[in-house]
Amino acid sequence: MKRISIWIKSYSLVQQFAVIAFSVVALFVLFSATTLSYNIDSFVEKQMYAYLHRSQESYFRYNQRDINDGNVYHYLYDIESKEFINTGTIAAQRIVKQEKNFENGTKDGKIKDSFSAPIIYSVSKSSNNRYLLISIISETYRNNFKNTLLDSVVVITVMMISFLFLLMAIWVLTLIRPLDQIKHYIDSIRLGENASLNIERGDEIGEVAEAIVDMQEEVSRQQSIREEMIQNISHDLKTPIATIKSYGESIKDGIYPYDTLEKSVDVIINSATRLEKKVYSLITFNKFCYLSDTASEAKQLPMVPIIKEALISVQVLRPEIKLETDLKDGVSFKGEEEAWRIVVENLLDNALRYSKSYVKIRLRKNLLEIYNDGEQMPQDRIDKLFKPYEKGTGGNFGLGLSIVKRATEAYGYIVTGGNTSDGVVFRIYPSKTMNKKEKRYDRNNK
Repeated sequence: MKRISIWIKSYSLVQQFAVIAFSVVALFVLFSATTLSYNIDSFVEKQMYAYLHRSQESYFRYNQRDINDGNVYHYLYDIESKEFINTGTIAAQRIVKQEKNFENGTKDGKIKDSFSAPIIYSVSKSSNNRYLLISIISETYRNNFKNTLLDSVVVITVMMISFLFLLMAIWVLTLIRPLDQIKHYIDSIRLGENASLNIERGDEIGEVAEAIVDMQEEVSRQQSIREEMIQNISHDLKTPIATIKSYGESIKDGIYPYDTLEKSVDVIINSATRLEKKVYSLITFNKFCYLSDTASEAKQLPMVPIIKEALISVQVLRPEIKLETDLKDGVSFKGEEEAWRIVVENLLDNALRYSKSYVKIRLRKNLLEIYNDGEQMPQDRIDKLFKPYEKGTGGNFGLGLSIVKRATEAYGYIVTGGNTSDGVVFRIYPSKTMNKKEKRYDRNNK
């Protein structure tokens, strides 16, 4: 069965439709030659017996003496004289011998004729029990009835199948055309050509087409942002490198560009530090792209020490900002220490950058929240918070929050950002929904 499925899938939709059509026709022919013919024979036989019974009732009721009514032949046999009232055929004589012990009522049967199909007959006894009425159906009538019925069934079936094939052909064509459009669109995009895709359908093909267009727009947008980011990075890297080079050459020549040797060396060190941070951000971002490969092996990690260590490293950035903590001991998150330290540091760095007077860190089971009292974010900024190379006001590279998102998702957590009544909050929690208590706390702090 699997091989047949693979074989069919190797063909185009038109070829698959042709195979299905041929298979249906072949099955219909086989069905007609076996089951359909047998069922029609059975139905015709029942109808013939019913026709014989009605004809016999008319014969006795109206005291007919005609030997036939056009389709049925009647033979009246006198039981006492043992002779036919009308001329009895050989078939009628055989039936009398076969039914000599017949007592009363009506009996149906068949006798085999040497040169034709079995002869269908019905035997009835008169009310005075003196006569036997033997009725034989005309073979011509039976065959005509059967052929007419068979032809009608075949014609109706063929018409229905043809109609269904027509509908299927139209349906296949409605699939092929948009699929060809999608293929042409993808080929054009692959070759770098401008192309548009307009498929107005509400089914899955329309959804796929819309998703492909959205994906292309997003890829183009990301490519544009990436190119711009590369230019910015190149410029940002070029500046400290040029500074380090020029200051180094000047000092080598005995010239101190920034007053004294010590101050000039400090400029070189500061430029090298800036360069190191930028390179480190890029390396970290690329590293977390592949973090999911080993995330399943990570263990539960106490979060309080990591948060405290991160606070020590970032509090010097803006000493005037008050750092408030509400940390519950014993809370653990799944992951590695370095990854979570980078996550917390990046969130704190972001909070300090925009905060006015305070930053609050709250840790509970399955929940880490970092608030700041800075200005609320516009909706378009919230929608792009965690996309790479998206820089906010005062941002550096646009990689910090992207690193946070990649790391948390790798360990099965979700990070979100939004506005509160007096600022901005970032939350990290497992991919399962927050419990009712956490939701209630969340509402009270908005």
